[in-house]
Amino acid sequence: MDLLKPLIALLAIVNPIGVLPFFIHFTESFTREQRQRTIRISAFTAFVVIAVSALAGLKIIEFFGISLASFQVGGGTLLLISALSMLNAQPAESKPGDVSEGDEKIDAGASIAVVPLTIPLLTGPATISTMVIYAEKTRHVWQLGVLVGYGAVIGLVTFLAFSAAGRIAQVLGRTGINVMTRLMGLILAAMAVELLADGLVKLFPVLASQALH
Repeated sequence: MDLLKPLIALLAIVNPIGVLPFFIHFTESFTREQRQRTIRISAFTAFVVIAVSALAGLKIIEFFGISLASFQVGGGTLLLISALSMLNAQPAESKPGDVSEGDEKIDAGASIAVVPLTIPLLTGPATISTMVIYAEKTRHVWQLGVLVGYGAVIGLVTFLAFSAAGRIAQVLGRTGINVMTRLMGLILAAMAVELLADGLVKLFPVLASQALH
C-alpha cells in the first residue's frame, strides 16, 4: 500500500479550508471561549472519526446493520437542514429562549462542533469509506498505526484552519459574511442533494434504471 495516498485522499475529502465558511456561520454569535472550545472539539472529533474508521469502521457499521448508503442518506439530510438555515442567513443553533444563556453557551459549542461541523461536513461517508478501503489494504499493524496518525494530522490541520477563521471574518465584515453564508448554503444544498441521490440510488437501484428512461 502506498502510504502517502491515504493522507492525500483525506486532505482532499476533509478539506478544512472549504468548511471555514460554515464554521464562521455556525459560530458567529459565540464568545471567544466558546469558539475555542468548538475548534478543539471539532479537531479532536475529526481525529476520532478517522481513527475509529480505520480501526473498526466497517465492523461498527455492520454491527448496527447500517450500510454506507444509509449513512449517506442520513448525512445528506443533515446537510440539507443546515443548508436551509444558511440560505436564510440564520444562526445554526437559534432556539426559542427558555434555556438560560449559561446553559446554552455550554451546550452550543459542543453540539455544533460534532454535528454538523465534524459530521458530516468534515468527516462524512466519503471519509469513512476511504479509511475502510485503505484499512482493508493494510498487511501490518504498523500500517494501521500510520492511518491513525493521519487522523491526528487532519485534526491538527482542522485546528489551524478554524483558528484562522476569526481573522477572515474580520476582513469580510457582516455584509460579506451574510453574502458568503447564502452562497455557501446554496452550494451545501446542492452537495446534500448529490449525497442523498447517491445514497438513494444505492439503496434502491431501480431508481437508477428509471432515471435512464
